[in-house]
Amino acid sequence: MSGSQETATRPAMINIPESLSAQLYREAGGEKFGLTVQAFACILQEVATKYLPAVVSPKEVTDFLTHLRIEELALARGCALGNEAAWEIFLTRYREKLYNAAYSIVPGDANARELADSLYADLFGTRTADGRRISKLDSFTGRGSLEGWLRAVLAQEYVNHFRRQQRLVSLEEQAEAGAQFEAKAPDPTQAVDARLREATDQALNSLPAEDKFILANYYLDGRTLAETARVLGVHESTISRKVEKITVWTRKAILSGLMKRGLSRKEAEQTMEVEVTELSLDVRHRLMQEKGRQTVP
Repeated sequence: MSGSQETATRPAMINIPESLSAQLYREAGGEKFGLTVQAFACILQEVATKYLPAVVSPKEVTDFLTHLRIEELALARGCALGNEAAWEIFLTRYREKLYNAAYSIVPGDANARELADSLYADLFGTRTADGRRISKLDSFTGRGSLEGWLRAVLAQEYVNHFRRQQRLVSLEEQAEAGAQFEAKAPDPTQAVDARLREATDQALNSLPAEDKFILANYYLDGRTLAETARVLGVHESTISRKVEKITVWTRKAILSGLMKRGLSRKEAEQTMEVEVTELSLDVRHRLMQEKGRQTVP
């Protein structure tokens, strides 16, 4: 591939003023996490380039970066680099939260603790490639809370572990264990899956078309608040409030729908935290249908 072709496929770099990078570095407390101003500026550049369009105004860049969880972003990236001070802070803040999240996913204290502990190696970065640590925390971008991101990663780790275990158990081993003489027990997750699918569909169906359009733009397409605001002809702050309001309402509606279908509140919350990562819910299709119907001013 020629040099010009490589340039054409490489994402355009977003111009971030040094003064803004320095300001956010101070606000994030980057120094205590072992980051330099230059290193933090590169992190901001990486995140902005990933989510902002190639052509973007200075104001949009500023708005996007100032809405990031910059202190949590600096903490996560400091941990990814192996900074001891960052790790001490991380463990103080999130160790108990990780264990609590694991308890809500896996039955049994020992299994839950094992699940939580299994994640630390990937977070700390015990493996290296080309002399560089490989840490899952490198993928945290600060667009949402670090706690929420950790819960999602933990849930996915549980799913991955379950899949690995399923592959390891051979038919011969099952036969030796007498499994062929047992009636096949119903899979409780299938009923839960159906309930979650029904509750989610009902909640989405209850949303006005514009709300579905906003969700599709923000969560599925990764559009910025400013971009969505321009399409709808409103102020960015209006979209920000709408996104939060719609998200909170939709979550409550799904929880309510699950509880109406026989789940306790705790079971409903666990279903949304874990099972949603496994379900093939047609959320994208449903939201994109509404987006296609939306009239662009």
